[in-house]
Amino acid sequence: MAGRTPRFTARRPPSKSLLILVLFLLIPVCVITIFNHGQKISYFFRPLWDVAPAPFNHIPHYYAENVSMYQLCALHGWSLRSEPRRVFDAVIFSHELDLLELRWHELDPYITKFVILEANTTFTGIPKPLFFTQNLERFKFAEEKIVHNVFSGRRAVRGVYEDPFVLESEQRVAMNRLIQRSGISIGDILIMSDTDEIPSPNTIKLLQWCDGIPAVMHLQLKNFMYSFEFPVDFSSWRATAHVYGPRTRYRHSRQSDDLLSDAGWHCSFCFRRLQDFVFKMTGYSHADRVRKQDFLNYSRIQKIICQGNDLFDMLPEEYSFKELIKKMGSIPKSGSAVHLPAYLLKNADKFKFFLPGGCLRPE
Repeated sequence: MAGRTPRFTARRPPSKSLLILVLFLLIPVCVITIFNHGQKISYFFRPLWDVAPAPFNHIPHYYAENVSMYQLCALHGWSLRSEPRRVFDAVIFSHELDLLELRWHELDPYITKFVILEANTTFTGIPKPLFFTQNLERFKFAEEKIVHNVFSGRRAVRGVYEDPFVLESEQRVAMNRLIQRSGISIGDILIMSDTDEIPSPNTIKLLQWCDGIPAVMHLQLKNFMYSFEFPVDFSSWRATAHVYGPRTRYRHSRQSDDLLSDAGWHCSFCFRRLQDFVFKMTGYSHADRVRKQDFLNYSRIQKIICQGNDLFDMLPEEYSFKELIKKMGSIPKSGSAVHLPAYLLKNADKFKFFLPGGCLRPE
């Protein structure tokens, strides 16, 4: 049989109408995806468009029980003072009553004055009760040391946008005036940190007793989420210790390249009741992360804090794909309650929601 000559036909390009239809369908899908998941997309590609800040100078932290302060100061390259410095602990307070009680009991033996400023509005301009003022009896053990004032905040006006970070900075300026009224002197130690950023007692003792410490030093805190059952990392650095001077100003941003390693605990979103979670989610400077009303649902919040997931359905804020991928997903639970604040363990029944196995919260 005679072989057939193969015939080749050129493929016809898609018609213009088909291309228009594809674009008509594709563009809305892309817009909806970006609208619903734009934050995740942005965070996922952050290593491409953002640069990590300059690295810190990590100062090794030496501590063990029954080691003298002379030896501990010497291990750090510092010398022992003849008498301890005075220490002032300054916090801007919202509603973290349990953490404040834990913090003040843990640090009370070493603190000269507890300086606390609370406002009658949140950072988003929502009116709020004066939680500390209404619970003074709870802190009676420290009443001789407390320097307290109320900041009259600006209330949000419907239809008018106020930057929460501007309202937050106004409170920090007011804190400077309160610190000056607290009796602090040149050479004293001033701790600047949020209520949930708790320096360890051995850190405070180093600052008290050692000469040669940096004038400004950030404190690296072990980062926890929801309770001490969910350790995250050692990325918390905003807490600072200052040798007080004429130019010292209350801030919550980078002020030095020096970072004292393993200097305490940062327990973020660590609350007793579900309504406390909602209060912070809507009242703090990142309240714009509440993209859906469903985020504030009690049953959703309860489920998330027992699983170690993210309340705002966000990806980790990281500067490298390696770290981002490593931290994606749930935070692994820890069964360890070692090297936690002593006051917490002494009052474990009262604060069981802070400890492993205590994730269930009352409404």
